[in-house]
Amino acid sequence: MLPICIFDAKNQVLCPQCETKLESGKISKSDIEASFILAKTAKTVSDVDNFSLFSCKEFQGNYVISLAKEDIIRIRQSRTLYRVLQEQFKGKIWLVEANESDKQFIEDLFFPTKILSINSVWAPGGLQKTKAVVSGRWTSKFPINIDHVKDIVKRARNLDIDIEFEVQKR
Repeated sequence: MLPICIFDAKNQVLCPQCETKLESGKISKSDIEASFILAKTAKTVSDVDNFSLFSCKEFQGNYVISLAKEDIIRIRQSRTLYRVLQEQFKGKIWLVEANESDKQFIEDLFFPTKILSINSVWAPGGLQKTKAVVSGRWTSKFPINIDHVKDIVKRARNLDIDIEFEVQKR
């Protein structure tokens, strides 16, 4: 399942119906690009042929790909499959489950790092502030760019997030 027709994805063209979806804003250029990439990858990697892509959002070279839960599990169990997909995109891919809660969305962005807690508080003026506490301590070798996560959460979910580590720097 893709945001565009399977025929369009395999032939890398849009039919009038999918063109209308793009023009009306029901799908984005990133949805189309991700559909093309998955259809192309499915030619050599059979697992990808059965993936359910719900959407793809691009934020400053970061691709947030919403897939079915079982597809994310399959990708996370195979470093090879993850690498193959990552190589097809122009920027970093972030795998998230479609239609998930804000909490699960944030946890998916940090995978495989463990999140100890995610709390939201309402500040005066109706502003919501979210804080995530990450297991362990931050080091220069931490595999996830915290600034990218903050930007993605802000743009995708309209949440301001503070990220702290369990063990603070000394």
